[in-house]
Amino acid sequence: MSPTETVPFHAEGLRRGIEERDASALLALYADDAEVRIIDRTSPPSRPRTLRGKAAIAEYVEDVCGRDMTHSLDRLAVQGDTAAYLESCQYPDGTRVLCSAVLDLEDGRITRQIGVQAWDE
Repeated sequence: MSPTETVPFHAEGLRRGIEERDASALLALYADDAEVRIIDRTSPPSRPRTLRGKAAIAEYVEDVCGRDMTHSLDRLAVQGDTAAYLESCQYPDGTRVLCSAVLDLEDGRITRQIGVQAWDE
C-alpha cells in the first residue's frame, strides 16, 4: 500500500458485530483513543454521555451486546473518512430502540462516534 492510500473501513465487520451482538468484533473497529458520544433522553445534547478510550467503550459495547435483544443494521453509508448508519433494536417485551450514528474514520478505525438514540416510552 502506498503512503497516500488509506486502510478501508470494515463495513461488513460492523454489520456482523451489531447483528450478532459480538462485542469483540465491534471493539476491533475502534482506535485505541476513540471517543463515543451518546445522546438520548437521559444524556441530552448539552450533556452527552462521553466515553473516551477503548476501555470505556468496551464496557458500554459489552453491556449492549449482553442484553437480550435483537439488533439490525438497517442502513450504512461509508464515504472516505466518514460513515453513518441506522440501527434498529427490539427487546423481547416489544420495546424498540432506534439509533442513528455518524463515525469519523482514520486508517480503517473509528476515531469518533456520535450516536442519537430514541426509545419507546
